Amino acid sequence: MKKYVEIIAKFEPGGRLMPLEIVWDDGRRFEIDKILEIRKASSPKVGGAGIRYKCMIYGQERFLFLEDNCRWFVE
Repeated sequence: MKKYVEIIAKFEPGGRLMPLEIVWDDGRRFEIDKILEIRKASSPKVGGAGIRYKCMIYGQERFLFLEDNCRWFVE
């Protein structure tokens, strides 16, 4: 099941959108330590496609998707 999340992000001077933090609906926040890769991709686990951000969060690799340039979900 796909669950959309709130993202705290910034636009870099070159126009690239960079997520900084994930906020769950219960208020918990998870800082994104590092962005490892950004590319277009689909999610075979939960469905959907968009821009996939391969992230390190608390030492674990996770995939964060920006779908339709307006909604974020974590795989």
